[in-house]
Amino acid sequence: MKQDVIVIGAGIIGLATAERLLVQGAKVTILERNKAGQESSWAGGGILSPLFPWSYSDAVTSLTSYSALQFPDWVSVLRETSGIDPEYEISGMLILPPYDEEIARRWCSIRGIKLEQCRACDIHSTHTVTTDRMNKAQNCALFLPDVAQVRNPRLLRALQSRVELLGGKIIENCAVNHLKITDQHIQSVATLCGEFTADNYIMCAGAWSKEILGTHALKLDIKPVKGQMLLFKFDAPPIPAIIVQNDLYLIPRRDGHLLIGSTLEDVGFDKQTTIAARNSLLERAQTILPSLEKMPIKQHWSGLRPASLENIPIIGRHPVIRNLLINSGHFRYGVTMAPASAEILANQLTGSVQPLDTTPYQSGWGIN
Repeated sequence: MKQDVIVIGAGIIGLATAERLLVQGAKVTILERNKAGQESSWAGGGILSPLFPWSYSDAVTSLTSYSALQFPDWVSVLRETSGIDPEYEISGMLILPPYDEEIARRWCSIRGIKLEQCRACDIHSTHTVTTDRMNKAQNCALFLPDVAQVRNPRLLRALQSRVELLGGKIIENCAVNHLKITDQHIQSVATLCGEFTADNYIMCAGAWSKEILGTHALKLDIKPVKGQMLLFKFDAPPIPAIIVQNDLYLIPRRDGHLLIGSTLEDVGFDKQTTIAARNSLLERAQTILPSLEKMPIKQHWSGLRPASLENIPIIGRHPVIRNLLINSGHFRYGVTMAPASAEILANQLTGSVQPLDTTPYQSGWGIN
């Protein structure tokens, strides 16, 4: 049966986009090269904020801020309809030096964002977060109390269930091989499991988006950047807040799991984990949380982020192919940006008014 929309890619962006369109009454099929929600969406940490928000452009922070505001209601609907709790939690984010305090305070003040200063060792009474190996200056930290987190695997399972309950069709192990295009219009897509037709096609394939588009990618600059992470399990959360230092983060879960991440590796589509990355993450994390020295690593994995210039995603219509849209290139913040990106894409498809200036998200094709 011909569909209104075919979404290519069943990661967080593809699923969120499909959900939005299904709620509006569209018939949607999602084609996934592997298993739904098992690539970078699953692999990430679920921090609903850029690590150092004042270091990013307004195009990034406007989208992440607007999207973060949608999470409480979005997660509530997902939990009620799927029976799966994505564990949305406002845990706060503690930022350890080095940082530019003046820039951080000015940025937060202009936007009305709460920012506190504290000693890192004050955030927990039973675990020593910092030791005498860190000097007094290093023990000062900035705290963003309103930063929230979700558990990515749970969020993805809940969202997949929601999409299916709304009538969306997810076809796994169905890699797209070719876009059949005539007169600047996609006629169909050829896949490993047959040919599919729709009125509109949406590219949400993350790091694989450019590869699938081929010559139709124009000057689109999306590439895979590997990130490796470690998982530990404590009897209770060892820290009460997310901790960030440079590009390292520690994320506590309700049940005592602790995520340590993440690397940034420009190695193409290589997803292998490495001893060097494991040792680097572990050594840096132990400096912040010495109790990790006695803890076994429960899991070590990697994911391929869809890297884009300055972390700005591409959301909107293809500049040449009339019935092709894209929602991709979210780099480190796909989960964070998901509900807002889905709204922008759906509005673009239907011609509805946008909630914010979407011009920055339509410039990634590299043409005027």
